[in-house]
Amino acid sequence: MQPLKGRLRRSGGGGEGRADPAPSRLKYRLQRWMLTPGIRFGLRVGVPFCLIFAAGSAYLADESRRAALQGLVSDARAAIEERPEFMVNVMAVDGAGLSVAQDIRVVVPADFPVSSFDLDLEQIRDVITGLDPVKTASVRIRPGGILQVDVEERTPALIWRSREGLALLDENGIHVAELGRRNLHPDLPLIAGKGAGQHAAQALRLFAAAKPLGPRLRGLVRVGERRWDVVLDRKQRIMLPAEQPVRALERVLAVSEVQDLLERDVAAVDMRLAGRPTVRMTENSVENWWRIRQLNGGGQ
Repeated sequence: MQPLKGRLRRSGGGGEGRADPAPSRLKYRLQRWMLTPGIRFGLRVGVPFCLIFAAGSAYLADESRRAALQGLVSDARAAIEERPEFMVNVMAVDGAGLSVAQDIRVVVPADFPVSSFDLDLEQIRDVITGLDPVKTASVRIRPGGILQVDVEERTPALIWRSREGLALLDENGIHVAELGRRNLHPDLPLIAGKGAGQHAAQALRLFAAAKPLGPRLRGLVRVGERRWDVVLDRKQRIMLPAEQPVRALERVLAVSEVQDLLERDVAAVDMRLAGRPTVRMTENSVENWWRIRQLNGGGQ
């Protein structure tokens, strides 16, 4: 009996020695490699991208072509940005006085009408808040092409007299504006001396404690950039310590209320040493005292 393999080869009727239809090992591996996801993605996306990139690079290698393309892009962008619905025509300022509003219109870097794409709202807000009278500001674009600026101004709380002149300060000692004359704000308390503006909050606490003095209070003077003097009428002074000046002032006012200390011929009340307060009399009072003492001594 012949082997089955030999019988199968002859039973085809076609001719002996025909090639095997199965792929070779190399061809099989190549087909498997072409079916991997990475290779398929590269052939489907990578090769077209490389061809397009090469063609684009060759086209843009010419400077005139690049310039023409940039011109087309600029024209298309301008056609969109300069549409009427994107244009800002006016600026509205709310919450500010007339002079501050005028200053804002001067410093805002915008030449109306201007496209909203060309406005840097954060920069505009920073410029506005850089003005001394402005405490806070918000900037937005309202419908209708309006640049809306909402401002909160600083409230003057003190007048500072320095070598440069008079200036208005807020409750934190921040400069608000220059002041030409004191009588423009007669209701505001006055401080003076070098470095007084840096201690505005403490000065306001002293003014609050000194309310019982009423119209006799003239102001506060910063001495040696470390402590305060309370200046009253009749050239009287209350010399406060560097530490806890409000408490020292309250002690003086309490004694004055009981014994009328500040109603006497007192030139100064020295509270710089908490354990040893000192009262300095006026020259006339001292002369009268010596005269009375001499008269009493002569009578004995």
